[in-house]
Amino acid sequence: MRYSALRILKEGLTGNKGWKPAWRDPEPKSEYDVIIIGGGGHGLATAHYLAKEHGITNVAVLEKGWIGGGNVGRNTTIIRSNYLLPGNEPFYELSLKLWEGLEQDVNYNAMVSQRSILNLLHSDAQRDAFIRRGNAMFLAGADAEYATADQLRAELPFLDFDNARFPIKGGLFQRRGGTVRHDAVAWGYARGADSRGVDIIQNCEVTGFDIENGVCRGVQTTRGPIKAKKVAMCVAGSSGRVAAQAGMRLPIESHVLQAFVSEGLKPVIPGVITFGAGHFYVSQSDKGGLVFGGDIDGYNSYAQRGNLPVVEDVAEGGMAIMPIIGRARLLRSWGGVMDMSMDGSPFIDRTHIDGLYFNGGWCYGGFKATPGSGWCYAHLIATGNSHPVAQEMRLDRFKRGHMIDEKGQGNQPNLH
Repeated sequence: MRYSALRILKEGLTGNKGWKPAWRDPEPKSEYDVIIIGGGGHGLATAHYLAKEHGITNVAVLEKGWIGGGNVGRNTTIIRSNYLLPGNEPFYELSLKLWEGLEQDVNYNAMVSQRSILNLLHSDAQRDAFIRRGNAMFLAGADAEYATADQLRAELPFLDFDNARFPIKGGLFQRRGGTVRHDAVAWGYARGADSRGVDIIQNCEVTGFDIENGVCRGVQTTRGPIKAKKVAMCVAGSSGRVAAQAGMRLPIESHVLQAFVSEGLKPVIPGVITFGAGHFYVSQSDKGGLVFGGDIDGYNSYAQRGNLPVVEDVAEGGMAIMPIIGRARLLRSWGGVMDMSMDGSPFIDRTHIDGLYFNGGWCYGGFKATPGSGWCYAHLIATGNSHPVAQEMRLDRFKRGHMIDEKGQGNQPNLH
């Protein structure tokens, strides 16, 4: 069933009795060409592009819970491609271009809103760094725009430009950045994959791998064993636990990242704004709530909840750039489990076990990477070769000394 204005009109006139479920709920088959472990955004995008771009439809997506219950439904919905390093920027620009055509591709309203993203700067040294990053974005085909303090005063008068500690001296815009409805991304990709024959199997946890003579032959699950020619891990914050079942130790730590939403307010923030002297980012939802977040909680955890010191730290970051946020009441908060890599950049690679692939280490960048991750992971699984924009996202890059250290913080996951 394709969604359209005509379909909505027809169903409205006939009592809405013709709608069908967005995707099937099939029983798992005994064998597939490809098994994707993880029914989050990246896993579903991979399945969609495997079927659409490579014609591989005998695919199963195994999700231990329900579609949309993981990080894809627990984030601040920001999309952007304002990166610096050549190992990152072309990849995220590809992802942003895929975002721009996503709704037509999957025939689903994902509420893609290119309302812009602004990185504030607070010092002369930071201005130089931001201009350098903007030039790197231009080289990768992305858009970037330097904004002076006077320009920002006219566009965003509610910001605290004369803060004694963090005066706002300008900023770097990416006008094509913005937000997307996170749940709709999962549902849209699930529907797109299912419509091409992919089996999406919920409540099916992987409990082990069938590995014979260095070759992965399938997986053990709570719904029985399933064979496969290729198995692709794509489980975000659970990467370490799942990979351990295959005898692998990954260069990843799992941390909690909290996010928050305020009560509904009248429209005030036109796009996404980030604090340049700390870690704070904020946008305003269509319902009026301020959606914001900051740093990870700093300790290793698999719990989808955080602690109060981070709530205080995030609130302080918001107050530093826009004191008006102090009058807003916090409505709710939630947590996602981040798979923090040693250098802050992800992995899309085959493992040392033949037929077993890995996608993870997305740190803070997982949601914005969803289309690009699925596109490049599908390319790797289908062809056996890394996609050109993901060639540096290798598992052995630390052994080779080729880190993609976007923030220049070294090999310390909690700092990324």
